Amino acid sequence: MKHGLAGNHPISEALSSARESGFDGLELCIGIEGVFTPQSTRSECEAMRRQIEDSGVVVQTVASGMTWALNPISNEDSVRLQALQLNKAALERAAWLGVEAYLYVPGVVKSPICPGELVRYDRAMQRCREAVASLVETAERVGVDLCLENVWNGMFYSPIELIDFIDSFESERLGVYFDVGNCLGYQQHPPHWIELLGNRIKRVHIKDYKENFDWQGSYSFCDLGEGDVPWDGVVRALQDLGYNKTLVAEMMPWDETLLARTSSAMERIFGARAFECFRLPSRGHGFR
Repeated sequence: MKHGLAGNHPISEALSSARESGFDGLELCIGIEGVFTPQSTRSECEAMRRQIEDSGVVVQTVASGMTWALNPISNEDSVRLQALQLNKAALERAAWLGVEAYLYVPGVVKSPICPGELVRYDRAMQRCREAVASLVETAERVGVDLCLENVWNGMFYSPIELIDFIDSFESERLGVYFDVGNCLGYQQHPPHWIELLGNRIKRVHIKDYKENFDWQGSYSFCDLGEGDVPWDGVVRALQDLGYNKTLVAEMMPWDETLLARTSSAMERIFGARAFECFRLPSRGHGFR
């Protein structure tokens, strides 16, 4: 939404905008600051839930980008502890809001999104395992799925590695928040990821990505259907999987016609085959 980047866009307005633009639902983001934070009270979350129910808009997921500001696999002990505490609190707020799934960026090894981070990979994986083990306990207690996103964080750039990591916890609450467009940035084919990850995929983000390889290199995220994502293959893979949950468009940067363009593109690509949602960003998503 227009003011979502500052974290101060009223949820009631976001719900109205999503509905008026033809979306079935909306994904809310929780951030360190803004209208929805890990410090939001239970009564505040329940009031938000009433707004959502009154709107007729589906809100089944909450996303967090707090990792970009507070890395849960940081080399600093205090940062790791703060990140863990905030994500545990966020899972609780997600449960109070009545959603089903929580998007979690599991850490940053190295990334253009926050270039100050540099964590050695073996240490990153061990710290990631410790953090996820603790968060899974919270997820199981509050009844919200903990969904690890494949994103430009220097980790889990292989679906095989991600499968092994997820399966090692033997928790039905742990899964993947699969981002279709993010795969292309590290030279992967989204339908293959869907086939390999299978039912570990609990939720799906969509965006499009365009790369121009000219020995200098350039790339950009772009409107759905105007990039390199093989949408026919993605749709077939999701159909073969039997995926019937939300499809959330994560689009940036904002402009006045973005909602309408995205809604129309999702209709062209997916038809009426799934819940079509838009994502309301919040502060704490440093890359938005």
